[in-house]
Amino acid sequence: MRICATLCYVQRGGKTLMLHRIKKPNDIHDGRWNGLGGKMELEETPEECVAREVLEESGLKIKNPQLRGVLTFPGFDDENDWIVFLFTVQKFTGKMRECDEGVLRWIPDKDLTHLHLWDGDRHFLQWLKKKNFFSAKFVYRKGQLKDYNVQFY
Repeated sequence: MRICATLCYVQRGGKTLMLHRIKKPNDIHDGRWNGLGGKMELEETPEECVAREVLEESGLKIKNPQLRGVLTFPGFDDENDWIVFLFTVQKFTGKMRECDEGVLRWIPDKDLTHLHLWDGDRHFLQWLKKKNFFSAKFVYRKGQLKDYNVQFY
């Protein structure tokens, strides 16, 4: 089965809003830090999904999300192929609230790759420093990154 999802890095003043996934039972991301996002619903565009997910997880209403890349994770959960639309956003309104899936924290950008992340995230977080759009494939098996490739446009 193929699952489409979004991932968003909300950025402000040299910091990025990250979610430490420690609250949701049976979470494949348990203990890891992640951007905000989730699965697309039927009839939803990636832009609609990312806005909904960021609002649900943080209470923030994002404005003008920038699509920066597309990530493909074949067999990521040992069952499904995931296609993830990766966004960054600098404009938002609202007051941040507690998240049911974990703890939200503003992390200095220089410290992002030092967090407990998926190994592939360390690669694409660096690519966000470039202006190029990218398409990448990350192959994980049993939670371990086995291979990846990227194309910049």
